[in-house]
Amino acid sequence: MTSTDTPDETPGETPAGAPGIDGLLARAREQIDRVTPAQALAEAGDGALIVDTRPVEQRARHGEVDLPGVLVVDRNVLEWRLDPSSGAALPQADAAARVLVLCQQGYSSSLAAQALREIGVRRAGDVVGGFEAWLADGLPVRAWDSSPEAVTGAT
Repeated sequence: MTSTDTPDETPGETPAGAPGIDGLLARAREQIDRVTPAQALAEAGDGALIVDTRPVEQRARHGEVDLPGVLVVDRNVLEWRLDPSSGAALPQADAAARVLVLCQQGYSSSLAAQALREIGVRRAGDVVGGFEAWLADGLPVRAWDSSPEAVTGAT
């Protein structure tokens, strides 16, 4: 037994009563609005914020959503940047805003959207299938912008 094990846990198994990542993801998805890439594009045209939380490596390899107003915010600072009451909030932070989180495949974006809802961004949702689905649907994409200014929430 290691210092992090407890007597009733078996290494490699989810502890009794814990939902595991699949349960956590399912619970998050029950509480958020999920949209297709085409729906996200349409909502962006109506003023929704698309927030790309993918790491720089994924944006460099696969490209970026090519729409005016798309925010690139590192996942590790997302809540601080979009909580209007945070001292580190972006100007776009608005609890009433429609926010659509985009990750690479549509998994971490579901958890991120749920976290935003929990801090009061009640209209947060995510894009089903993430950037991979956006790309597969032939929606606007551009090469990665490597300038520091392109990463909205990095500082």
